[in-house]
Amino acid sequence: MAKMLTFIKKNNLFVKMFLVMVISIVSVSVLITFSTIRMSSNLFMETFSITNTKVISQIKQRFEAFNYSVIVTWIDVQNNGTIKEGLTKEDGNSVEMNTSFYAIKQQMERIYYDNPNDANLILLGVNSHLFNMKYSNWPIAAETLVNHPMTIKTSENPNQILYQFDSSEVTLGVPMIVATKALTERSTGNIYGYLYVPIREQNFREFYEGYTSQGNNVLVMNSDGRIISSNQREMIGENAQNLLNYTNEISDENLEYKEINVFEKDYLMLSEYLPALDLYIVNLIDKDLVMDNLVDTREIVFISIGIVIIAVFVVFIISRRMTVSLSKLVNQISNMARYDFSKPVQVNGGYEARKIASSFNYMLNELHEYVNILMKTQRKQRKAELEALQHQINPHFLYNTLTSIKFLVKEGKKESAFDTMDALISLLQNALGNVDETITVEQEIVNMKNYVLINQTRYGDRIKVNYLISPDCVDYHLPKLIIQPFIENAFFHAFTNKKNGYIQLLIAQKDNNLICEVIDSGDGMAEKKSPYFKEKRQLFSGIGVRNVHERIQLLYGKEYGVEITSELGKGTKVKINLPLIKKN
Repeated sequence: MAKMLTFIKKNNLFVKMFLVMVISIVSVSVLITFSTIRMSSNLFMETFSITNTKVISQIKQRFEAFNYSVIVTWIDVQNNGTIKEGLTKEDGNSVEMNTSFYAIKQQMERIYYDNPNDANLILLGVNSHLFNMKYSNWPIAAETLVNHPMTIKTSENPNQILYQFDSSEVTLGVPMIVATKALTERSTGNIYGYLYVPIREQNFREFYEGYTSQGNNVLVMNSDGRIISSNQREMIGENAQNLLNYTNEISDENLEYKEINVFEKDYLMLSEYLPALDLYIVNLIDKDLVMDNLVDTREIVFISIGIVIIAVFVVFIISRRMTVSLSKLVNQISNMARYDFSKPVQVNGGYEARKIASSFNYMLNELHEYVNILMKTQRKQRKAELEALQHQINPHFLYNTLTSIKFLVKEGKKESAFDTMDALISLLQNALGNVDETITVEQEIVNMKNYVLINQTRYGDRIKVNYLISPDCVDYHLPKLIIQPFIENAFFHAFTNKKNGYIQLLIAQKDNNLICEVIDSGDGMAEKKSPYFKEKRQLFSGIGVRNVHERIQLLYGKEYGVEITSELGKGTKVKINLPLIKKN
């Protein structure tokens, strides 16, 4: 007896809730069974068939609305001169190809901006150019799609919109329904491209899945008897010729429904043919399952209401006393999540509430420790990566610089040789120091001048460098090797076409931030595919543009970092946003 009382005390919430649920479930089950026996199965059959006929009609309207959107899309594509030019134009230079690709992408997004159920839009031209609006949805190559059976079938039926199914390796094993239509010349009827509107079966299923339930299944078949979509996923892709025969019988005999035996079960079958899509909607109702759950709605509603009223009254009286502490615990956790995640919850209340609160506090402490360890590990890892990159001084840079010094000595220009050597020594001392070390703006300018001196000694002074430094900024600190990668890029990438120009380094305060700008008058960039963003090419050190940006954000937060703007033929502007840091 003592052991039983102890068990009940420790598990009072479970015991009370279990007893209440058992009593409620037993009562409801007995009353529902009594009510079910009194139901008329024939009346139910008629009512169910009428209801499901209306449901199928609504599903049909959804499919036809989707088909209409495909038709409208095809008309817009067919009438679009830009798309037609891109699908028939032969390959040109890279600039022309990129311009054409961008223009067609814009047209596709304009035409198919409201794609239902996440459907995709793909265009394929006779020139084997492929334009995929959502590449992640179906990453298919042009050469694969050109020889695909669905393309061949579309070319054989150029005047029809075909709905074709595929779940092979071409779709990465993902079942997919693809609406296809040929794009043809108005005058000659010659095909100059193909329109594909692929939709994944799981998205296609959303047209009708809301009308399905346990024992009430919907299938979509093509004219070959193949199931291309169903809420019963194991049926997808199966050939159900017998179902196709039954749909023809229902249509020929003008039946509302038909009792059949397929898949080793008895079903009530309703069907509807979609001529615009050449597809069949089939509704299969598991007869045994439905009959087992047959209920008188009105009677069960009144019975259920009575049971619910009694159960709610009983549960309210019992649970009110035992859930007070749990409610307080929930409120503490909710407030903690919104205001102070580090504050532990109070351990009080009943046995269950105390155990939950203690476990939660333990988990919270473990989580805080893990987060701290993870953050420290990430900082150490990032620091190690930067230090490794920082020490990868390019041997070609050293070799070329020393060669230049040797040449100056041979030419008798000892002062220039000494100046270059001093600049190299100072530059290496700065580069090989602690990666976390900060230096003043004044020292950074000295380092930049040393780097510029070395490059102008090697390559001449065809590229001028100007320094515009606000006097009130010289004592502020910034991380090492923050500006130098952008000066490197400007020297070695900005003046490929232009042989002369200038680089300006501006540093000033703005809105309580330290703003450093590197502006060149070089070639500029059309896209972010320029050498500015190639991290693998090493010039002086391995610290590149992306490393600088990530390093700044890791040190100071997401509101700081690097912004790069450029205009082709006019130059590039790099803006570095840093906090104001001054050390004694």
